[in-house]
Amino acid sequence: MKIELQYVSDSEGKTQSVQLPLTDWEKVLGKLKKYEQTLKIKSELKQAFDQVAQLRKSKLKKQTLNDFLNEL
Repeated sequence: MKIELQYVSDSEGKTQSVQLPLTDWEKVLGKLKKYEQTLKIKSELKQAFDQVAQLRKSKLKKQTLNDFLNEL
């Protein structure tokens, strides 16, 4: 995706901000949302695998699927 950017500078020539067309901004936001969702899923999967590993190491009573569903 090629984005047409405009840089806004102060009187000393230092860049203060960046402008881009609204349609490009909406595309960037859409991609950002997808990346955030992917990161959340990966994080949740890592947490789940860590919990499974902890259960496998422990001697604690494990909950069956039926018990879990009955709690709902």
